[in-house]
Amino acid sequence: MAAPAAAALVLALAGCAAKAPPAPASSLQTPAAWRTAAETEQGAVVQAQWWQAFGDPALSALVTAALEHNGDLRIARARVAQYRALVGVAAAGQKANVFVDTAPTRTRQLAYNGVPYVTNVYQAEFQASYEVDVWGRLAALTDAATATYQAEQANADAAALSIAATVASGYLNLRGLDAQLALTEATLKLREESRDLAKRQFDVGYSSRLEWLQAQAEYQTTAEQVPQLKRSIFEQENALSILTGGNPGPVARGLELVQLQAPPVPAGLPSELLRRRPDIARAEFNLIAVNANLAATRDQLLPSFKLTMVGGVQNLKWHDFVNAPTALWRLTGAVVAPVFEGDRVQQQTDAVAAQRDQTVYAYENAVRTAFAETDNSLGALARLKEQAVQNDARRATAAETLRIAHNRYRNGYASYLEELDAQRTLYNADVGRLQLKTRTLVASVDLYRAMGGGWTASPDPRRSREGGNP
Repeated sequence: MAAPAAAALVLALAGCAAKAPPAPASSLQTPAAWRTAAETEQGAVVQAQWWQAFGDPALSALVTAALEHNGDLRIARARVAQYRALVGVAAAGQKANVFVDTAPTRTRQLAYNGVPYVTNVYQAEFQASYEVDVWGRLAALTDAATATYQAEQANADAAALSIAATVASGYLNLRGLDAQLALTEATLKLREESRDLAKRQFDVGYSSRLEWLQAQAEYQTTAEQVPQLKRSIFEQENALSILTGGNPGPVARGLELVQLQAPPVPAGLPSELLRRRPDIARAEFNLIAVNANLAATRDQLLPSFKLTMVGGVQNLKWHDFVNAPTALWRLTGAVVAPVFEGDRVQQQTDAVAAQRDQTVYAYENAVRTAFAETDNSLGALARLKEQAVQNDARRATAAETLRIAHNRYRNGYASYLEELDAQRTLYNADVGRLQLKTRTLVASVDLYRAMGGGWTASPDPRRSREGGNP
C-alpha cells in the first residue's frame, strides 16, 4: 500500500501548483504564394555570403570588414557571451553544492570551581547540499536560460544580416551617386560650351540676349548640382566608414554602376521563410524561454526536497587532529513548502502568462513582417523593371528630340531655347536611368535580406561562433 499512497501524495502535492491560463489561439495564416509573380531563376538560392553575387571585390571587402569590426555587432556578440554564461549559472542549480570550512578555535573559559582554563579546538568541515528536482522546476529554469541564449544568438545573427545589408545598400547608393556626379560633370562641360556659343552669337547679333541668359542659367543650374552630389558622396563615405568600424574617411571603389548586375531572384514559398530568418528564430526562442519560465514560476508553491550532508574531523590537540582526528557527520533530508504567501505565486504566474501572450503576438508580428518585407521586395523589383522599360523609351524619345532640335537650330528654323529644353529633358532621363539602376540593385539587397540572407539555424544551441551567420 506504500506505493499507491506515495502516488496519491505526489498527485495531491502537484495540485498545489499555481494555475496558468492557456495560451492564446494562433491567428497566423501562411499565404500559399507571394502576391508578386517574380521571375525566379531555377536553382537560385540565397547563399550565406550573398553580397559576393554582385561580383564587386570592393563591396565584398566592405561587408567583410563590417561583420568583423562593426561596433553594434561587437555589442551583440558580447551579449551572446553573457547569456551563454547565464546558461551555466542556471544549470549549476541542478548540481550539488559543496563547501569546506576550517575553523581552529582557542578559548579561555572558567571551570566550575572558578579557575580559568584554555582549550584548543581544531576542526575541518565540509557541507554538501543537493535539491532533488522532483517537479522539474530547476530544469525549466535551465531550459529558459538556454532558450534566452539561443534568442540572443539569433539576435546577433539578425544584427549581422542587417549590417551586411546596410553596408551593401550604402555602397550601391554610393556608386549611384558617383555615376550621377560623373554625368553631371560631363553635362556641365556641355552646358559651358553651349553658354559660350550663345554668348558669341549674342555678341555678333545672331541671337537675342534672352537665349544667352537662358544658356547661362542652365549652366548655373547644372553647376549647382555638383557640390550637392559631392556633399552626398562625402556623407555616404563617412557613413560606410563608421559601419565598418573605422573613422570617417574615403571608401575604395570597385565596379562602375553600369557594370554592376543584380543577382538572380531566388525561388521560395512563404512557408520556407519561417526557417530562413534569424529574427523569426529569435521570436520563437523567446517564446520557448517564456514558456519555461512560466512552468518554473507556476511550480513555486510545490514543496522542494533538499538533501544536506555535513562531515568533518575535530580534536582538541593538534597532534591528534593531524594523525587520528575524531570523525563527525550529519545527514539531513528537508522538505520545504510555502503555506501562505498572500496569493503572490499565483499573481506572478499570471504576470508571466501575460508575458507569454505578448511573446506569442510578437512572434506572429515577426512572421507577418517577414512576409510583407519579402512581398514588398519582390513587388519593387517587378515594378522597377517595368519602370526601366518606360525610362528607356523616354530616353530614346528625348535623344531624338534633342537631335531634331539641334538640327533645327543649326539650320535657323528654331531658337536655341528649344535645344536647351531638349538637352534638359535628356539629362533628366539619364539621371532617372542611373537612379533606377541604383534602386534596382538596392531592391535586390532588400530581397536577399528579407529572405534571410542565407541564414540557417545551428543545431547546437551552444555553438561557439557568434553572430557570423548573416
